[in-house]
Amino acid sequence: MELFKNREIRVFTLVCALLGAAVSLALLFVSPIASLIASLGFTALIAAFLIFTYNRYKRIAALSDDLGRMLNGDSVELSKYSEGELSLLENRLEKLVLRLQNNTEELKKEKLMLADSMADISHQIKTPLTTINLLAAALAKQERSAHENGETCGTAEREKTLADMHSQIDRMDWLVSALLKLARFDADAVKLREESVSLEELIRLATEPLEIMIELKGQQLEVRAEGFACCDASWTAEALMNIIKNCSESMGEGVLFVTAAENPLYSEIVILDSGKGIDSEDLPHIFERFYRGKNSSNSGVGIGLALARSIIIKQNGTVKAENAHGGGAKFTVRLYKGTV
Repeated sequence: MELFKNREIRVFTLVCALLGAAVSLALLFVSPIASLIASLGFTALIAAFLIFTYNRYKRIAALSDDLGRMLNGDSVELSKYSEGELSLLENRLEKLVLRLQNNTEELKKEKLMLADSMADISHQIKTPLTTINLLAAALAKQERSAHENGETCGTAEREKTLADMHSQIDRMDWLVSALLKLARFDADAVKLREESVSLEELIRLATEPLEIMIELKGQQLEVRAEGFACCDASWTAEALMNIIKNCSESMGEGVLFVTAAENPLYSEIVILDSGKGIDSEDLPHIFERFYRGKNSSNSGVGIGLALARSIIIKQNGTVKAENAHGGGAKFTVRLYKGTV
């Protein structure tokens, strides 16, 4: 019998049987009728216990089957277990099942997001690779044509083609680097330091790699900063650099304003450009991965702002994008000194 596979039930039944036998035997010398009554009483007690336990096991088995169906996505009503000793177990198991179902849905969403991200990554890397292949083929054609005509391939034309190839290689290198950084943040594999850094130094670290690009585009950079921020200087500079780079690429000639200040609650960095601003349809999606707004440059791939947001949020910060009252895009970064 399945019931007696449980050791506790076997021990309890045996103890009751032995105790009943001992009591009945002791009463036999006093009164045979009393001995018979005691024997029947213990037999009834054991039978009642076994019947009650058997019914409880049946209910547990039914609950187990219902939970199995729930895990498979079927709709099951557990209110029938709301009475008796199974009510607490039912309540907790139902919460557990709901949590597992939510986790399953989240895993499905993550798998879909991963598949979409892989497709986007493949497409983004394929674009510069295709361009490099075309440029390499064009360069080889120039060399072959010049050789057939007994000429030397034009230096200016050759240098332009090579410069374009290097530009595409740099773009792909940056893309792969940014994707790897995003993957590290997704996997929670980045350990950020908490240090006090001058806001002026932080902005210098962010703008220094962009100075040549800003100058070539005929833009001006105006910086006003005072105070300190508590953050990882290297990663925060990376985030700010990506935001400033996005502003520079999205505008023509003009001025980029970067202001930073500290107050008792947070350190704030405001980046403002003099471009067209952000389209109202783009604002809700500006920090999404691989999203490219209407005013974004052709060289943009929609990674920089997503990476910047991940870095800032990881450090108990916030970043907000909006259009300034006087025109242009405005990004506000706040690094809080305590829990928001």
